[in-house]
Amino acid sequence: MTQTFGDFVAPNHQRQEYLRIGFSPSSLPLQRRWRNNGLSADFLADYLITFFPGEDEKDQQRQSEFKDAVSYVANELLENAMKFSYAPQEHPVSITMQLEQDHIRFYVQNSIACQDVAAFQTFIQRLLSEDPDELYMERLTANTEEEHQGGSGLGFLTMLNHYNAQLAWQFAPADEDPEALTVTTMVNLTV
Repeated sequence: MTQTFGDFVAPNHQRQEYLRIGFSPSSLPLQRRWRNNGLSADFLADYLITFFPGEDEKDQQRQSEFKDAVSYVANELLENAMKFSYAPQEHPVSITMQLEQDHIRFYVQNSIACQDVAAFQTFIQRLLSEDPDELYMERLTANTEEEHQGGSGLGFLTMLNHYNAQLAWQFAPADEDPEALTVTTMVNLTV
């Protein structure tokens, strides 16, 4: 059964410009993968900027800010997907960036162990229903007071607070693997 959280919009590759990159999370140790995540995020940002020529200083400043936002969001999404992917099986991770007239959507797809779904969905519900500024401060304080075994959620909260992103998720059964679900995280940025 598919579950959706937030205003999830399915990808539409019929009319829009898009770019998709796929990864095999088990091909490199996680620590070595961090560099690849950053390089991939920067590549997505550089690719996107070609659609927004900077003719004057104001345009160039806006272009730079937008490039930084795209790089940050893509990197955070990739890091989360790699860090929390279901490890026992070979489940690919993909990131798709879809350019539309007035916004950009990111779709990151990875697998998650069924045993981890409830906690993640509880956090998602908090993200979607509580004040992001207050939740950010709560999570920041919790991170300084204790060692955090799971994710802190600060990346998602930064997307909400600093980049005015809209977040949504879709959970669906993983193909041929009853121990995992496929989760698609959608992030929408206004251009």
